[in-house]
Amino acid sequence: MPPADAIFPPGFVWGAATSAYQIEGAVTADGRGESIWDVFSHIPGNIIDGSNGDFACDAYHRFRQDIALMRELGLTGYRFSIAWPRVFPRGFGALNPAGLDHYRRLVDILLEAGIAPLVTLYHWDLPRPLQSLGGWANRDTAARFGEFAHAVAVALGGEVHDWVTVNEPWVAAFLGNLLGAHAPGLRDLRVALAAAHHLLLAHAEGMSALRAEMAFGDRAGIALNLAPVEPLGDSNADAEAAHRFDGCLNRWFLDALFRGRYPDDMLAWYGDAVPEIRADDLARISTPMDLLGVNYYTRNVVRWQPGAQPVDAEVVVRPGVPVSGMGWAVDPEGLFEVLTRLHTDYTAPPMLVAENGAAYPDRLVDGVVDDPERERYLHEHLLRVHRAIETGVPVGGYYVWSLLDNFEWAYGYSQRFGLLYTDFATQDRIVKRSGHWYAGVTRANGVRG
Repeated sequence: MPPADAIFPPGFVWGAATSAYQIEGAVTADGRGESIWDVFSHIPGNIIDGSNGDFACDAYHRFRQDIALMRELGLTGYRFSIAWPRVFPRGFGALNPAGLDHYRRLVDILLEAGIAPLVTLYHWDLPRPLQSLGGWANRDTAARFGEFAHAVAVALGGEVHDWVTVNEPWVAAFLGNLLGAHAPGLRDLRVALAAAHHLLLAHAEGMSALRAEMAFGDRAGIALNLAPVEPLGDSNADAEAAHRFDGCLNRWFLDALFRGRYPDDMLAWYGDAVPEIRADDLARISTPMDLLGVNYYTRNVVRWQPGAQPVDAEVVVRPGVPVSGMGWAVDPEGLFEVLTRLHTDYTAPPMLVAENGAAYPDRLVDGVVDDPERERYLHEHLLRVHRAIETGVPVGGYYVWSLLDNFEWAYGYSQRFGLLYTDFATQDRIVKRSGHWYAGVTRANGVRG
């Protein structure tokens, strides 16, 4: 790679991200319990290619190989999640020591390789027995999460210094409990709003549990999927739909976390579907964080569409705008807008771009995966991160989604996001062109302008 023009600050973390259910496989190994995704992915019609995460990338057994590849890429950070059912197979009660031992080994080998772990406690794999008790619609699930968080913190706290409590509560609440596209596959606004509130309470419980074990300088926070929202046309209906969609996706969570309240306009819109909010809930939810994970993929352009869940707004792509394999608009400027909004409107704590990447129809030809579209995508988004830092936004790291091709939730194995190509039949990993390019970025601590 030629010398970089956009140099990042010293100590900037160059990472990649994964999640447990998407890569680990080994769903019955060493006492692991069943999660809602084990159930959901086995129901015909739920996964676009009819697959499931039973084997995924077999990373439970192959993590040493994957860490060696991380070293080849020059990564200084690796974001992964802890499978709650490996630690508490029922979600509560008896702890499974073998589950924690796996993550101890993973962390030890990461540190030996000079790669800092960024540990996510909840990336959507709720233990099935807790779903039987109401899942995230049950307030008690947040308390059970706090117990899980404390057990992991006790086990790993001496070696892990950066933590994410909950990943993308909007997705877990709304895709899982209103739109039915993710586990547990429900379609109920009241349940979704209760889940959203209780996921934020779980974050608060997690922060309390982590802080009881954290050392000076350790950091913890949440990771949110955020995006600019704008109307498709210039009608009042489109403008109002865009404002509501921003309220649902962004402001509902940001206002609660940073202002200690839910947006008045959204409370009025949801009406009697809003769950019970107890006197001290929002004070606990808005306890200051040490870091904020920002997950960004695309801008949301919306138009008014009566009946479209959850806010009479439909997300569309403007004609002529390039899209990724997921059909999402490629819009790197949106990442700059998100980062600057967080800094100016919410005075957010130090941030990490905890997920950013794109799926494309990668092909292995003669042992090579040529993916220039992903290379361009990452390059342009990194330039926006650099510009945000230059304007004073405190961004300390960037994690590509994802390290390797994996089980991409409702899309199964039909979408590939990885820097590493996964041959799911053989479990071979091949560094893609974008992975070689990213290795150049990590060595240069910057990108060409």
